[in-house]
Amino acid sequence: MSKLVVVTGGAGFIGSHLCNRLKAENYTVISLDNYFTGSRDNHISGVEYREGHTKDIEKHVPETPDIIYHLGEYSRVEKSMEEPDLVWDLNIAGTFGVAEYWRKRKCKLVYAGSSTKFGDGGLSRDATPYAWTKASNTELVSNYGGWYKLPYAITYFYNVYGPRERAGAYGTVVEIFRQQYAKGGPLTVVSPGTQKRNFTHVDDIVEGLMLVGEKGGGDDFGLGNEREYTILEVANMFSNEITMLPERAGNRLASGIDTTKSKSLGWSAKHGLEEYVKEITGK
Repeated sequence: MSKLVVVTGGAGFIGSHLCNRLKAENYTVISLDNYFTGSRDNHISGVEYREGHTKDIEKHVPETPDIIYHLGEYSRVEKSMEEPDLVWDLNIAGTFGVAEYWRKRKCKLVYAGSSTKFGDGGLSRDATPYAWTKASNTELVSNYGGWYKLPYAITYFYNVYGPRERAGAYGTVVEIFRQQYAKGGPLTVVSPGTQKRNFTHVDDIVEGLMLVGEKGGGDDFGLGNEREYTILEVANMFSNEITMLPERAGNRLASGIDTTKSKSLGWSAKHGLEEYVKEITGK
């Protein structure tokens, strides 16, 4: 029989790509998504989709999976400053529900942590409700693993881009730039523009998640392309017409990346941002 995998956030950007890969490798896949940012347009044939909050995972997914990929959380940095109650509900209440489900099922959990934990020399982990809840959840997962002798692995994503990215209030920068470029208007860059990021293609993230799910254990599986770009450099890949926006609270200036443990599993980033943008612009 094929292994049963539960993907929280399976209708989202990264989750849908993971579901697609899992189905291609003949896993039985259940997605649990509340469709806050997920979309039914992202549904993958053969995946079973259930709508609901992760704090109610016990009710929505009574089965016992072999592995849980927990990707279904609130995931915007600066925007989280405006709605801490929502962040708490999705990231604290929701993830506690997943942790309790995991404790009772005694399967493996792969948790998608946030690289904001390491930004600005570690200072950014407390800079926003999003960063703090995500960092706290890595400790929750690690402690549950130790307290209850449960198998787990914690990954950290670095600015993921690729097909099915979102724009808008909960969007990611590469897709925002892509849509602004397509409309022929100026690209909007949050000041100072010198903030640095590691941009990682979603296919590389999924490859890492599969490897970590199969043979990773413990914390610190960084999944990110080690090539760094400033936001202005990325904008200039699309266009020289740029409008600067005011600075935003919680906007970290630097990432902190360590892919040592992921590389020990045989993982490496294969895709580059410049090639992706060239395919869009034809430049």
